[in-house]
Amino acid sequence: MRIAIVDDETDEQEILAKYVREWAKAKKELVEFACFASSEAFLFSWEDDKDYALLVFDIEMGGISGLELAKKVRLRDEAIPILFVTGYDEYMQYGYDVAALHYLLKPVQKEKLFQVLDKLGKREESQMSLIVNAGNEVRRFPFSAVFYIEADGHGSILHTADEAVSVRESFGEIEKLLSTEEAVKCHRAYLVNLRYVSAIRGAGLILDHGERLPIARSRMKGVQAAFVRYYKNRQE
Repeated sequence: MRIAIVDDETDEQEILAKYVREWAKAKKELVEFACFASSEAFLFSWEDDKDYALLVFDIEMGGISGLELAKKVRLRDEAIPILFVTGYDEYMQYGYDVAALHYLLKPVQKEKLFQVLDKLGKREESQMSLIVNAGNEVRRFPFSAVFYIEADGHGSILHTADEAVSVRESFGEIEKLLSTEEAVKCHRAYLVNLRYVSAIRGAGLILDHGERLPIARSRMKGVQAAFVRYYKNRQE
């Protein structure tokens, strides 16, 4: 995960970076930082490097404010998460204008920042995609749209609401690509997206549309625990 912190106060940059490192260590996440002392410096870098998972903008800065900076970013990228930090709550209403992920008051409380990062982590998981070779095409499938993945000889089959797509990637290769709590291997030949599981019944998983997938006896306890944990986390 790469994060850009734009704040004209070095002390504030260091505090934010310290908290994020603590969160990353607890979550076993790899986090990289790019810190900028002004909006102008960030925009100069942004022209060549837009590969960030989160932008953290101080609102009150000399020159271009954090709000104006967010508006400029939104002209080029409507989806990238933006977190505002500020010493004044009067700016909170303006965060909605640029679809901010969240808004934190200074001094930033570590626990509140952790909550924002947890939210971002779940959002990234839900947006995870698979890039696979299907026939003569290279296709992208958001995992959130995949019901389950089935082993098929040396390849695999991706099952979605609209199609079952044969791909050249092996079941093992695809399993390694998925690092999300939504993906659970219930059987040596099936990896299911818990998003679409409505129940565990007997030795099988029941999907929302009624299809049933087998659960290997050796995997039953792990699948049950993953199912309960996934839906509990979604309700928090």
